[in-house]
Amino acid sequence: MSERVLIDKAAGVLTITLNRPEKKNALTVEEYARLGGTIDAANDDPEVRAILIQANGDMFTAGHDLSEFAAINAGGAANRDRPAGEPFLLALANARKPLVAAVHGRAVGIGLTMLLHCDLVYVAEDAFLSSPFVGLALVPEAASSLLLPARIGHVRAFDLFVLGTPIDGRIAVEWGIANAALPAAEVQAKARAAAEALAAKPAAAVRVTKALMRDIPAMIQRIDQEFGHFYAQLRSPEAKEAFCAFFEKRPADFSKL
Repeated sequence: MSERVLIDKAAGVLTITLNRPEKKNALTVEEYARLGGTIDAANDDPEVRAILIQANGDMFTAGHDLSEFAAINAGGAANRDRPAGEPFLLALANARKPLVAAVHGRAVGIGLTMLLHCDLVYVAEDAFLSSPFVGLALVPEAASSLLLPARIGHVRAFDLFVLGTPIDGRIAVEWGIANAALPAAEVQAKARAAAEALAAKPAAAVRVTKALMRDIPAMIQRIDQEFGHFYAQLRSPEAKEAFCAFFEKRPADFSKL
């Protein structure tokens, strides 16, 4: 099995590449741990001055691997008391080095919410960003219930979260989620150029500026609140119906729940 997360360090830029294209870069507990540990380690690595997150294949990420969620709902071996994504989400909130994202194809769930922690975001014009949490009987994570309304306003955020309405790359730029929308073939090169430009800046000044622009305690507190609600919902009858409907390729029916 090939590495599902590729790590490269050059010219002051730590590049993290999601590399599970056969599964649309869906994330499991292993990938979350690898992503979180890599970002945490970069905080104290003087050779890393910027972090670039990108993906191989035709999709940025399909979000969490729903087979793990279904197993937790069923009380199986994958059951746990804390979300699988916790190492990655906390690493994003605590990141001291600037984060740059290159997004193409679909960015689902965590694929969208992680962008709220990135300092520069470049998307394909035809990228498809969505957060289908409520449709899966779940709730937002990554402090996105705090960060997304602050970024784009309540009604737009509610539409994304609850109705699950997707947006394309151009709208992501218009709403302030991304810096620029480009042809898909140009996204990674643009993001790398931006990461290298950040790496050339005075590191301490960049680090302090990033810290001043973020309320880390508020984000950590909201992540913890979201975790509690997320896992209560993950074990609920609503979630069981949502996951069954997903795997059976039918509309979910919550009318009796």
